[in-house]
Amino acid sequence: MSEVARLPGAVTVRDDPTGVAAGWIVEIARVAMAEGGRFRIALAGGSAARTLYQVLAVTPHRERTDWGRWEVYFGDERACPPDDPANNCRMAREALLDLVPVRPELIHRMEAECSDLDAAAAEYSSILASTCPTAATGSAPRLDCILLGLGENGHTASLFPGDPSLQVRDRWAVRSRADYAPFDRITVTYPVLNAAAHVAFLVTGPAKGEALRGVVEGRVPAAGVRPPDGELRWFMDTAAAGSL
Repeated sequence: MSEVARLPGAVTVRDDPTGVAAGWIVEIARVAMAEGGRFRIALAGGSAARTLYQVLAVTPHRERTDWGRWEVYFGDERACPPDDPANNCRMAREALLDLVPVRPELIHRMEAECSDLDAAAAEYSSILASTCPTAATGSAPRLDCILLGLGENGHTASLFPGDPSLQVRDRWAVRSRADYAPFDRITVTYPVLNAAAHVAFLVTGPAKGEALRGVVEGRVPAAGVRPPDGELRWFMDTAAAGSL
């Protein structure tokens, strides 16, 4: 069995996996809207996510979904102003949200530029709890889809190796600390990630081999993403797959 096949969940490998990932998102959005009237998705930061958003924002995928019924959240945010180039929400707006008719009141950004990150994280926990249904198992809010990246050290969202946020089970968003700048963050927690109906990792580039091995061996934060009542997908390019 190849190492790629040992990853939890379904794996798609392409030279450029963004088209397949975009089609998958449009389809699960269609199902979520048919069943519940709305599609609740948490967006990721990073270059792979940016490329995916750019694909979603143009033909043919742009015309294949009802953007007015998308409700948008974020998996994490850096403690920087909303106009900072490092800000995840800014990137998502430039690549997607400002280019499609998502309703502004249904975009929930993390206000991580404030001086009290604990309070901002608590507020985001409340937003998740008040706007999402509760998972059938446990009490965490259930999103239809969460998009995630994978850092070279195995972090995902802003759940970094050794950070106290990894141990949180009773809150839906908390402050966290990265091992590179911007250091201060807000991140959703494992209960939210594992309550989702669909979770997808977007992994590109040849430097992810050690992180992927860490997932297979269960020793990095990304290995803790195992939704018991949801779908787990990996969309990766051939360079990333080859690095494993």
